[in-house]
Amino acid sequence: MLNPWRLRLLSRLDTLGTVRAVAQDANLSASSVSQQLAVLEAETRTQLLERTGRRIRLTPAGLMLARRARVILDHMETVEAELRSLGEEPAGLVRLGAFQSAIHTLAVPAVTRLTHPDLEVQLLELEPHESIPALRGGDADVIITTTDFVELPLGPDLDIVPLVTDPIVLVTPPDAPRGPAVLSAYADAPWALDMPQSYMANLTLRLCRESGFEPRVVCRFSNYLMTLQHVEAGLSIALLPGLAVDRRYRVATRELSTPVTRTIAAVVRRGTPLRAGVHVVLDALRQPPELPEWVTLRSSP
Repeated sequence: MLNPWRLRLLSRLDTLGTVRAVAQDANLSASSVSQQLAVLEAETRTQLLERTGRRIRLTPAGLMLARRARVILDHMETVEAELRSLGEEPAGLVRLGAFQSAIHTLAVPAVTRLTHPDLEVQLLELEPHESIPALRGGDADVIITTTDFVELPLGPDLDIVPLVTDPIVLVTPPDAPRGPAVLSAYADAPWALDMPQSYMANLTLRLCRESGFEPRVVCRFSNYLMTLQHVEAGLSIALLPGLAVDRRYRVATRELSTPVTRTIAAVVRRGTPLRAGVHVVLDALRQPPELPEWVTLRSSP
């Protein structure tokens, strides 16, 4: 019989790429992970791994089983949750991943609307470049992300529920000019950027380069509140999503002369029945939240 724990290790190897990374993720030694994967090979009577130099990679059979393992584990979680909640309210753990600016505007309001005492929602701060792999790898059950992250497109393996449309705005000190902003006018300005390879860092670089200049980056923050504080102090300017602009900071926001928006959506894995707890979390996310006036609600199917 297939062992769920060993299947999970194989699935994590497909996601993380190395035995060492799987061991760190599972809080095990690398030798323990290798031993368990060897046992899984014996259980399946199939070669799942092959060594190339000093690395171990999945064989075609191992890759197939690793991808199927995620579906098998999802089904098991669904059955376990249904057994716990048979004849009762939705129960169990739902892991909800959301990027920074969506946590307090979308995720927290949705969670506070839930009234099911046996349902536990674990909030995970995950930027789009982190949340999409986490969802595919089974580390999150629902994510709030953007469908416009071209570096990690959402594919047919995922179901998408549009929530809101969020504009990208130029954030400047409060005494800056008003009206739509032409980015090329800020070619010599000091810029605050998100961390490398994140959605907003990549988008800012792309928009500045399309406007004919390379931004002079004076700081990088993974926290939008630190970015707003830096801009408020007159030390930089930044491109931020509308949802990220906290009105407690004295900054000016300007729409771009060529508008740029992002579609924010809730996303789940396709192919397995959704647990009752995941259903109620999605329903709560669909309910209109209180948003800044420049953020547009999307009609959800």
